[in-house]
Amino acid sequence: MKKLVYYIDKGNGHYEPFYEYTIPNVEIDEVYARQLCTYFIMRGTQYELTSNEMNGEEEILVIKEIGRNLSGEDEKSFRGAGLHIEFRSPNERENFRLISRISRETHLDVIRFLLKDVVDIPGIGQKVVMSTEIDEDRGVYVLYVKDVGEEED
Repeated sequence: MKKLVYYIDKGNGHYEPFYEYTIPNVEIDEVYARQLCTYFIMRGTQYELTSNEMNGEEEILVIKEIGRNLSGEDEKSFRGAGLHIEFRSPNERENFRLISRISRETHLDVIRFLLKDVVDIPGIGQKVVMSTEIDEDRGVYVLYVKDVGEEED
């Protein structure tokens, strides 16, 4: 594996390169963490992961533009401040309410949370994961969670 490349699906079978990470500028475990995120935020725009592919030494993530990213409650930048995970309500009516923030030592620690359908948030308890994102603008992973047994909106 030599690089991770994001492509935007422009429709009608047309894909454009969007962003690229070369290895070792980004660690392998970060590449895997990124591949586990349902959404990608960059330059104020939200993208949805539609395909996760490999082509020789390239890891490819195909994304579709969703639109302007809606800011959540109490957003903060973690650029240059280590690895962080935010847990937020998936409900736009609640302004994506912040439930908790934790820091992690490695991307493997982050991957443990990204892989789960149910996570145990320190000091809070178990929550069901609805979706995951990497917010490139703020340098944070975000898991949108709801209470175990909570009905869908």
